[in-house]
Amino acid sequence: MKINILLDTSDSFLHDYVHDLIEKLKERGHEVCFCEDHRKIKTGDMLFLLACKTILKKEHLSLNTNNLVIHPSKLPEGRGSGALVWKILEGENKIYLTLFEANEKIDQGYIYLKESIEFEGFELSDEIRHKQALKTMGLVLKYVDHHKNLKAQKQQGKGSFYRKRTPEDSELVLDKTIREQFNLLRVVDNNRYPAFFKLNGHKYTVKIVRDEKVQDDEN
Repeated sequence: MKINILLDTSDSFLHDYVHDLIEKLKERGHEVCFCEDHRKIKTGDMLFLLACKTILKKEHLSLNTNNLVIHPSKLPEGRGSGALVWKILEGENKIYLTLFEANEKIDQGYIYLKESIEFEGFELSDEIRHKQALKTMGLVLKYVDHHKNLKAQKQQGKGSFYRKRTPEDSELVLDKTIREQFNLLRVVDNNRYPAFFKLNGHKYTVKIVRDEKVQDDEN
């Protein structure tokens, strides 16, 4: 089959994993085209949209028989941007990823696969992304291998929508404890959107790194 992969978010963590995915697809005998610009999508059997900032129009969706997105939520719940981060901020450690057919509406296409990943509650951003990336690539391979036997299912129920997070969402509240804000510290990016707080007219950046496991005296 001819498989296209579009990843047009330049700083996405998925760039570290996509080339391994491409090799696995080629080992299965597929022809793979990887692009970082939606204007370079080629005609084919499948197009996988990974970490894409562009909402494709009909003219681009028509180039491939199937156009697939993997979204980190249990659709129709959690449409929009940063769903996995929002779920962790809500205290969830079981996160679903949904593989569905893309259309011109955001996160509303027919669903093919839905699987979960589980966290223990101590993982920081890099570890969270690693698990998300492995599950994302696994769903791509599962769809490619079994697509003939997968039945598309219409999304059921009332959907919810998350807004796009900004660097300002990484602000810590001075009067809250670290424990109360630990999930925020888990999902911040030390380089792109680090945690910070403001005090006496100054802004202070806080970076977090997990060391070896130690005994928590407060538990």
